[in-house]
Formats: sequence, C-alpha cells, structure tokens
Amino acid sequence: MLHKNIKTYTLFALIFALLFSFAALPAKAQIEDAKDLKERAAVLVKQGKMIDALPLLEQIAIIEPENANNQFSLGAAWLAKTRVATDKEEIKQSFIRARKALIKAKQLGYPEPKLDAIIQSIPENGSTVPNYSKNAETEQLMREAESSFAQGKMDEAFKKYQKALQLDPTLYYAALYSGDVFVQKNDFSNAEIWYQKAIQIDPNIETAYRYSATPLMKQKKYDQARDRYVEAYITEPFNKYTAAGLGQWAQVTGATLGHPRIDIPANVVTKENGDINITLDSGGKIDDGSYAWTVYGLSRASWQTGKEGLSKDFKKAYPNEKVYRHSLAEEYNALKTTVTVIKESMNKKDKPVKNLNPQLAKLVKLHDEGLLEPYILFVMADKGIYQDYAEYRKQNRDKLRRYVVEYVLTEGGK
Repeated sequence: MLHKNIKTYTLFALIFALLFSFAALPAKAQIEDAKDLKERAAVLVKQGKMIDALPLLEQIAIIEPENANNQFSLGAAWLAKTRVATDKEEIKQSFIRARKALIKAKQLGYPEPKLDAIIQSIPENGSTVPNYSKNAETEQLMREAESSFAQGKMDEAFKKYQKALQLDPTLYYAALYSGDVFVQKNDFSNAEIWYQKAIQIDPNIETAYRYSATPLMKQKKYDQARDRYVEAYITEPFNKYTAAGLGQWAQVTGATLGHPRIDIPANVVTKENGDINITLDSGGKIDDGSYAWTVYGLSRASWQTGKEGLSKDFKKAYPNEKVYRHSLAEEYNALKTTVTVIKESMNKKDKPVKNLNPQLAKLVKLHDEGLLEPYILFVMADKGIYQDYAEYRKQNRDKLRRYVVEYVLTEGGK
C-alpha cells in the first residue's frame, strides 16, 4: 500500500505542529549578535515559512551551536526542504541534515516526547522518496501542495490537496494534510472535519487519530485528546508514534501509563531435531498457585508437536498455514488453561490456594473480563503473534479499546 512508503514524509506536519508546543526560539538572545536573527526567524517559523527561515536558523546554529530549540527548528526546516526540493539527491541530503539537527536537539535536551520516534523514522542515509499516488497528475498536485505548505502558503496548499482529493477520493493524505492546513490557521473546527474524512477513508491508519488530538490538546480538551490517542494506539500499537502520543498526553496530564505485570516463569523451546524443552521456575510459594504455570508450558508444547511438524490444534486454528509459528491462539489457550487450573485449585476442598500470587490474580481478572487476548497482543506480541493483530482488530476493536483505557491508562505498570 502506498501509505507505507510515505510515513517519513508525514514527519514535517508532525514536527511543524510541535514547534508551537514549545517556544520555537528563546526570547532573550544568549549572544547579542544573534538577537536580530532570532527575532526574524521566530516570525517566519510562526508564519509557517520554514524555507525562508532555514538560512537564518543555519546562521543561528553557527553562532549558538548548543541552542536546543534552534536545533529542533532547524530540523523542521530541513524537513520542509524535502517537500519543495525536486532533485532526489537534494531531498536525500535534506533528510540527512534534518536528522542531524534533531539528534543534536535531543542531545541538548529538547523536551519533546516524540523526538526519538521522529529521529528513528528518518533513515540515516536519507533514502526516502515518497509516493502518494500512481496517477501522475495526482502525485504532482500533492507535491505542489506540500511545497506550498512548507512555504507557509496554506490557502494555496489546501486548494491543491482538494484537487488531488477530487481526482482520487481515496487519497488518505490529501484529506489528512487538509486538516493540517487548518491546524496551522488555528481553525480547529475545519481541521476536525478533514481529519475525520481521512479516518473514513482508511480507519486502519493511525495518523489522523493522532494528528486530530493535537488541536484538542491545544484547547486543553484532554479527555477527548486521550480518546484520539487511544484510537491511534489500538490502530497501530507497534508504531513508535502512537506510544509517543499516549506518552505526550500522560506527560501533560500527569498520568502514569503501563501494562499489568505478569511474569511467566515458564518457557517452551523447540530444537532443530523436533525435541521440545519446557523450563519452569515457579519461584513462588507452594500455596500461592504458582505451580499452575506447569500447565502453561505443557499446553504450549502441545501446539508445537505433530507428525508433519504442525499440531492438531495449530492446524485447526490456522488451516491455511503450512509452517508453525507462535500465535495468539497458542498463547491464549496456554494462559486460559493456566487460569482454569488456578480456579480449580482455589476451589479444592483439600488444601485450596488461599493466598493467590498477585500476578496470577491479575491474570484471572484479565481472563474473566474478556481482555486476555488484548493483553497478549499488546504485551506479548513477537513476530508470530504480531501476524494475528490485524485480524483480531477487525472484530474486537472494542476489547482493545477497553484494555487500553482500563489497564494501560490506569495501571501505571502495576
């Protein structure tokens, strides 16, 4: 899908918005010679004229190389340059310079939770050439719109985004960036209209949910912003930006985020010759229910055996797959079996478990609330389990949302 090739290209809209979350440039110049440069650059940055601000920001960086705010603005300006440049080498070098400036901003302590995610999304060699559409006319309109946006010509940019959207009503980023235009104009009502349009086009891309939280945060509508960040997270939980978005909300509101802590003391490893090793380190008291983890290991082992390398359970759960992988179904079955044994042990007449291990109690609670699968997907996902996320999300978005709201936003890692 095309949108997977242009995620780095959405960085400018994100970083440009962040410039207004903090002071873009310090009010008092540390060096008197830089005062005029700073004042002029600050005006241009505020107007969204990042290309015009670029040479001024470069001069300030020479005079004050330890100015974290300026380094961040400089990174934003170089990202803007990638939107107006037409030569591939120029685009590449602009990405490299943007990354260098942002890394410097981080080293100098620039206070932005998303900064790590932004840096990681820019390839070290700058090799990012975005494509919005296979249609040449639509692609050209998007590039022209991006150029106008980077130069602060918001009305012109909006018109071109709209023309691109008319040519291709499914063009997610034309709708998304139309919303960005109105954010820069502080017209949050119209920004919301276009962000919602992008969500309608493709509800399985996280960006519009996350971008739409920015105006809400600016208006201190923190509960509504939280809901958008949650939607972004459950849409793409393995995307570094969605976790950073929740982190930004938590930083502003003072919330402590975290998943429930459940340490599984059992491990199952299949060797090359087909043998399966189960290791168990209960580490708990005999009467706290920890021995129930034994069945966890046995259950998982049963999924990894079979005459043709695939167990009956695996083939039943994934009839179209020919190669074993660790899966949501396997992990859920193992944890569910563990819960069953725990409950049986607590109800035994002879030596029942009375002082249940707190982590096992949490496991039982997640199971009883129907949130065990979301826990597995968010906390235990490896390469195999990850493959089950999109299909689960189709039918169970409400459960994923409940888990994040009821646990991640309230547990604080307990």
